[in-house]
Amino acid sequence: MSDHSPALAGCTLSLNAHVQAWVERLVEQADALRVAVRRDDSGARIVDAGIEAPGSIAAGLIVGEICLGGFGSVSLKSNAADGWPSWLEVRSSQPVLACLASQYAGWSLAASKEETGGKKFFSLGSGPARALAAKEALYAELGYRDRADRGVIVLEVDRAPPTVVVQKILRDCGLQAEGLTIVLTPTSSAAGTTQVVARVLEVALHKSHELGFDLSHVVDGVASAPLPSPSPDGVEAMGRTNDAILYGGRVHLAVRGSDEAARDLAAKLPSRNSKDYGRSFAEIFKAVEYDFYKIDPALFAPAEVWVSNLDTGATFHAGALNMDLLRGLWLKDA
Repeated sequence: MSDHSPALAGCTLSLNAHVQAWVERLVEQADALRVAVRRDDSGARIVDAGIEAPGSIAAGLIVGEICLGGFGSVSLKSNAADGWPSWLEVRSSQPVLACLASQYAGWSLAASKEETGGKKFFSLGSGPARALAAKEALYAELGYRDRADRGVIVLEVDRAPPTVVVQKILRDCGLQAEGLTIVLTPTSSAAGTTQVVARVLEVALHKSHELGFDLSHVVDGVASAPLPSPSPDGVEAMGRTNDAILYGGRVHLAVRGSDEAARDLAAKLPSRNSKDYGRSFAEIFKAVEYDFYKIDPALFAPAEVWVSNLDTGATFHAGALNMDLLRGLWLKDA
């Protein structure tokens, strides 16, 4: 537990109520976005954004904003001058609420083979419904919990969740089935790759939290990262999305407080501080036998960081993009 006062204490904004306009846009534009919408046996709404339905980058942009609770924007831009043609830009003026209380994939949703009647299931839930359940210690630290009669959760999976998991989500969130939307985005899909790379700002916020920075001093955030082509291989797809942030992620945070704290944050935040820096994420993941917890936590960070102190006007910079590494991983000679 941090010694700092809770960053979201007194926050009355509802993630789930606010985001419903984005959820309905995804559903109403399903055909144009190449996603499929159905109700499962419980009555919960399932949005397939890349399993049976092809999905799209455009769907991924909306899913990225849904993950942020609608309190942030995710846009696509072309910037080949930086060494890659397509980039995502993420902005939020409520970065702690949008990124940590909502977007962060922190809710463990698992079911055994016995519970599913077949194959075991595991996913880390992300998005606004996390704040209805508030099962993670993070919510006590943030001083926030949401209340709403509708909720939405995003699962980075290649199959629909079993009934036991849907029932757990409904129970823990206090929702009726008709009020729950579950969005499915496998990383090997266009929408899945897009919504994961859209976490570049969240990765910086989570690392700031891990470093002990006072999150109540974080005012604004802007970030960008290159958008790779999805890979049909699950591990490679996950590797590409992580590499996009670790080696191509740029973040600019606006904070308050002392210059010493801002300078220290800038110095410690970039991914180059990790002993694993310089290798592709897929290579690292295979080397630790696919155990996330064996990876150096310092690696999960953007490549380049600016921290501007609004109280003094000073800006501090550290890290650098490593586009040569990314091009070596992603680009094939014509």
